[in-house]
Amino acid sequence: MSTLGPIALDATLWDEPTTGIGLYTRCLADALEAQGVVLDRMGARMSGEHPRGVQKRTAWTLGTLPKVLRESPPPVYHALGNFNLPLRRVPGTAYVLTVHDLVPLDLPDTVSTPYRWQFRLWLARSLTTADRLVCISERTREDLLRRFPQVEPRTVVVPNGVDHVTVPELDAEGEDFLRALTLPKDYVLYAGSLDVRKNVDLVLDAQERLAAQGKPFTLVLAGQGWFGSGKVETRIARLRSEGLDIRALGYQPPSTFYALMRRAALFVFPSRYEGFGLPPLEAMRLGTPTVVSTAGSLPEVCGAAAPAVDPDDAEGLAAVIHRLLGSPGERRALSESGLHQAAKFTWARTAELTRAAYDAALRHRR
Repeated sequence: MSTLGPIALDATLWDEPTTGIGLYTRCLADALEAQGVVLDRMGARMSGEHPRGVQKRTAWTLGTLPKVLRESPPPVYHALGNFNLPLRRVPGTAYVLTVHDLVPLDLPDTVSTPYRWQFRLWLARSLTTADRLVCISERTREDLLRRFPQVEPRTVVVPNGVDHVTVPELDAEGEDFLRALTLPKDYVLYAGSLDVRKNVDLVLDAQERLAAQGKPFTLVLAGQGWFGSGKVETRIARLRSEGLDIRALGYQPPSTFYALMRRAALFVFPSRYEGFGLPPLEAMRLGTPTVVSTAGSLPEVCGAAAPAVDPDDAEGLAAVIHRLLGSPGERRALSESGLHQAAKFTWARTAELTRAAYDAALRHRR
């Protein structure tokens, strides 16, 4: 790699373990360092070389970060949060931005109004200052170019990895927690936040349909509430009061989360849109048969290794769940194909392609 000094890496979500971008930040950093790249982690709450302390992320990025960069300009600054480059260029520093998705623009009702406007305005500015734009899927790249075709020459696709997921080792407390749940052998798992975009309602629709047909199953939900999740949380409470077996566990630490995922008979993820869709790929990595929707990047990432249903097709999802729960042989075949598909996505490859983006940004610095 042609850079002459440490890469300045946006670490503003480093200490936020519940976020997908926080996971992306840490996995990318580990993979880059394994390939000999020296990093300066900038803006984490407590970690890294330039922690922000009590400052809010936005205030630090707009106010403090430019001063830090000017004091000792790095060859590259890489922002990881969709839109969060400094508003002005720092002489001598190339800017790289990772775009995960355009959810606030394409699905505006799934985020708050203040965040939607922050995203819209800040992204527009960042696109004028970025030397390279890293999109995590072809779908995200297509969405970006549909709105901003002028950035096409500066845009590359760098998929995420999934080999951060290993067979979980639970401590005694974790084992006790899972044992206390008294889950049946063949439960269905959804993992992710409960916001509208994730389409948890479709899983609940499918469960209601099957229960009405005398074909009940246990549904486990692992994930925290998010913007707009109140309606689905109210529905979950009502369905439980009516006798459906729904275990809403909230956020779980990684070891427990992956243990739940590995032990599930089936993982379902019918999201209405994903820029990448890491949870189903994580399930595949653990050998868990997976069902996704036909929306967003999910068909691109999961390929033929996961049956896909329309995000509005509750009957179709119910049929797939019932068929797979009754067919261990088909589940084994999906497990094998899922393992093969997940093996294609490594953080080492993500780091290699990201390094190439850094080199290109340096060569074509504007």
